[in-house]
Amino acid sequence: MDTKSIQVTSTVPDVSRELFDTPNKDNIKFQVEKGLTEDVVRTISSQKNEPAWMLEKRLAAFTLYEKEKMPTWGPDLSDLDLNELTYFVRPDATEVTSWDDVPDEIKKTFDRLGIPEAEKHALAGVGAQYDSDVVYHNLQQSLKDKGVVFENMDVAVEKYPELVQKYFMTQCVPINDHKFVMLHGAVWSGGTFIYVPKGVKVELPLQAYFRMNTKGSGQFEHTLIIVDEGAELQYIEGCSAPRYNVNSLHAGCVEIFVHKHARVRYSSIENWSKNTYNLNTKRALVDEEGVIEWINGNMGSGVTMLYPASILRGRGARSDSLGIAFAGEGQEQDTGSKVIHAAPNTTSTIRAKSISKDGGISTYRGYVQVTKAATNAKVGVECDALLLDEGSVSNTHPYMNIDTDDVSIAHEATVGKIGDDEIFYLMSRGLSEERAMQMVVSGFIEPIVKALPLEYALELNKLISLEMEGSVG
Repeated sequence: MDTKSIQVTSTVPDVSRELFDTPNKDNIKFQVEKGLTEDVVRTISSQKNEPAWMLEKRLAAFTLYEKEKMPTWGPDLSDLDLNELTYFVRPDATEVTSWDDVPDEIKKTFDRLGIPEAEKHALAGVGAQYDSDVVYHNLQQSLKDKGVVFENMDVAVEKYPELVQKYFMTQCVPINDHKFVMLHGAVWSGGTFIYVPKGVKVELPLQAYFRMNTKGSGQFEHTLIIVDEGAELQYIEGCSAPRYNVNSLHAGCVEIFVHKHARVRYSSIENWSKNTYNLNTKRALVDEEGVIEWINGNMGSGVTMLYPASILRGRGARSDSLGIAFAGEGQEQDTGSKVIHAAPNTTSTIRAKSISKDGGISTYRGYVQVTKAATNAKVGVECDALLLDEGSVSNTHPYMNIDTDDVSIAHEATVGKIGDDEIFYLMSRGLSEERAMQMVVSGFIEPIVKALPLEYALELNKLISLEMEGSVG
């Protein structure tokens, strides 16, 4: 494995993130006791009035979780005490389809984050989750008429049991995958279920937003997306959590099924607070001539481990991944992508960008496997890192496992600092030093921003600007 590590003393003060880091008043109807036991798992299932088969899956996952050790690679997880977390928090709200009916205190949170406004202008449907439960869900009637299903995952278990049993944590992300998938399988709650019928194209994005508000809790939403033959979907997830003095955990799971000639674009802007461990699992199974596009913006959380994966199992399947990670003071962003080429004529591209400042640590960790069956596969990997000061770190860990000679592979990695000449040039045009640095960073992340719908490009730029405040000092 090729490894690059560059370390260059922190000069930049911390920034204010009041919009996202401020907690709301507790709005709790029910919560389980701290820690994870079989009784807690059974209580979660009972609270949801689930069928026996889902409880059995939860208990099987819990048994595996208890036996599995913590990961020994990647960021240090020793400060994450899983016995000190609360695994299910039900807000004092029921799911509604009208924004006016959302409880005021919860509504204020999403209003400040711009969710209802975005729905009016740029979205075909929206789901909003607060702690462990979805509180709002809506889909345009025209898509309902075409057979599109956009539901709270809890509701889908009840309304579409055959589909859920077939796809939920079976072949894409099985419950025995790794420790935090096992944990997720035991305590998952809320999330999104989408089914797009054959040939239906969802022109405007669907979006779900997840807010984790309760101190010392975990959020474990499950996203299950099934896009049938020849159909198309754009889907966006946004996430945030307030800052506390105790750790929180986000361990969601995303499963995407891209059937023959289908296309899915999955975009995510994850903006958890610095006390949050973001240990998410995202994976897609892609059939013949299908296309999956991953667009990820990762910032905020103290520790992130996130590697969206594509399994290209059909002839001519394609995966394209664009990712940006921002690591500031006290943050370690360990991100990347995984692709398995398991069929002929498959194609994948990975373009990863990271920004580090104030001693933040950014790590790219990528894995590409090309099996013997994947003849005429094409792979392109590009990793770019930008260091904003002398105390920040960038690591690159690419790994490729190639089992056929009939393959085309390109890989490049760059690590650089903002050049004095660039800053001087922009300042000579009348810009302040801080604004000049912001412009350089904006240019660096432009490929990611261009791939997002306008409202979410603006949000990402706003978050980057927040992180860049005080970058001159």
